[in-house]
Amino acid sequence: MPSIFLETERLILRRFRDNDLERLVALHSDPEVMRFINGGRPNSRAFVIERVLPQLTHEYPCIGTRGFWAAEEKTTGAFLGWFEFRPLADDSADVVELGYRLGRAAWGRGYATEGARALIAKGFTELGVRRVTADTMYVNSRSRRVMEKAGLIFVRRWFGDWPDTIEGSEHGEVEYALERSQWKAGPSDAGHPAQRVQ
Repeated sequence: MPSIFLETERLILRRFRDNDLERLVALHSDPEVMRFINGGRPNSRAFVIERVLPQLTHEYPCIGTRGFWAAEEKTTGAFLGWFEFRPLADDSADVVELGYRLGRAAWGRGYATEGARALIAKGFTELGVRRVTADTMYVNSRSRRVMEKAGLIFVRRWFGDWPDTIEGSEHGEVEYALERSQWKAGPSDAGHPAQRVQ
């Protein structure tokens, strides 16, 4: 199977390799990276091996490939983190979840938006995706900006019953989404207030 899933102007999204393990451990142990995931608690190496890697390498028959991709800078080959474009059901590509976890060195450079836009386009044009959805904490303004720049539309704010509360969780979570019909119609229609559900 090809290693590269997608290329953009500055990014390569590819399958994970054995030598990515230590990079993933470093990414998942950075308190700032994990701040809106678990309150900033670093994941152990064992946790990454036992819990994270199986998720990152899971195959989805409905799209004929994986749902998570290592992101590297095209010119330098530097490991930046990963992107998620994961079907919510193994047997249906109708709805996929978009996500991203990039190291701090990649923040503020537009990589998340660039990768997200390319994944959305590939999903709607090649993978049979009907709807892209994404969630984050209400207080995670950086991630929300990426979702908006990628063309996703605010759907709702919701409150989950989490076993461990983290700082900011009292403000809830937000869901953003984009339908293939909205994406085809272009930004003016996708961003129309009538499409927004509060």
